[in-house]
Amino acid sequence: MTPRRLLLLFAVLATTLGLTACGEKSEDVSGSQRPPQERISLLLDYLPNADHAGIYQAQANGSFSKAGLTVDIRTPQDPASVLGLVASGKVDVGITYEPELLLARAQGRDLVAFASLVTRPLTSLISLPKAKIRSAKDLEGKTVGTAGIPYQSAYLETILRKAGVDPKTVKQVNVGFNLNGALLSGKVDATLGAFWNYEGVDLQQRRKKPVIVPVNELGVPTYDELVLVARNETLINRESAIRRLVRAIGEGYQAVRRNPDAGADPLLAANKDLDPGLQREAVSKSVDAFFPADAKKPWGWMETDDWASYAQWMLDQGLLKRQMPLDNVLTTDFLAGEGAGEGRKTPGGQDRPAQKLPGYRGE
Repeated sequence: MTPRRLLLLFAVLATTLGLTACGEKSEDVSGSQRPPQERISLLLDYLPNADHAGIYQAQANGSFSKAGLTVDIRTPQDPASVLGLVASGKVDVGITYEPELLLARAQGRDLVAFASLVTRPLTSLISLPKAKIRSAKDLEGKTVGTAGIPYQSAYLETILRKAGVDPKTVKQVNVGFNLNGALLSGKVDATLGAFWNYEGVDLQQRRKKPVIVPVNELGVPTYDELVLVARNETLINRESAIRRLVRAIGEGYQAVRRNPDAGADPLLAANKDLDPGLQREAVSKSVDAFFPADAKKPWGWMETDDWASYAQWMLDQGLLKRQMPLDNVLTTDFLAGEGAGEGRKTPGGQDRPAQKLPGYRGE
């Protein structure tokens, strides 16, 4: 729009409607108010998959462009490097797991979760019918394969103790990420670490009739499986861009929810080596997990009580070595309808009160 037309538009608005001030929670990204294109790099947590469907949808349907953003979606060469690359400023935004973020914060990395991509645990205990594992009590004397991640071993111990099973009676085997392979080959009786919406769906499509139980149904506190994270500095200096990014990604996931089958198309188009049947089914099964349980909450919502409980569990398990204040580990201020920059200095330099996490017995 030319400056002359813009002035004319304001004149008409002032005459007919009166000029109204916009609140800080509003971020107009449409029409004449569309901001100039701004680049943001976004590093996935792993290889592209159904969990990322809304991001690719936002790219394909123009949500990023309408938000004034050019988003560079990247795949990590090493999934373990994601938080390091974000912390060093080599990428703007990353996707990670709630426990990984808490461990990174304990190591002094100034990273903050600002939206949830997957609002509940995907990690599950999975077995096949021949193992006759109908409940956690049936794990006694069995062999369980894990991916070798310390907090997943802690999940297993928590599950066993809650079921009254002595952890010493269960053999753990590190099978890496070949969880389904180990299960199908009979190397293990069950796995803990596979996702119900991926490995679980894969086994179902193979007609193996897997028994799948998410860890939060077995005694592990619930948590957000995947979250968007950035440096605190990024949230301060690029507040508007982050807010627009969240809104655009949220639009992508809303589109996926409206039509899950079509919602998988951009993901598949951008990643030709993916199995279409598996990914479409995984997207369909995952839709509810992309949104908060409370329908009144915006996309990306994170429950602070849940984070506090999970952090306390990590402390109790010795995964966190000391009590850690969580005031600035997460913020919901960049979500639709929420305030901006709570607990941080906004671009205007004003301090806002920090977000407290009730229930956490930390400092």
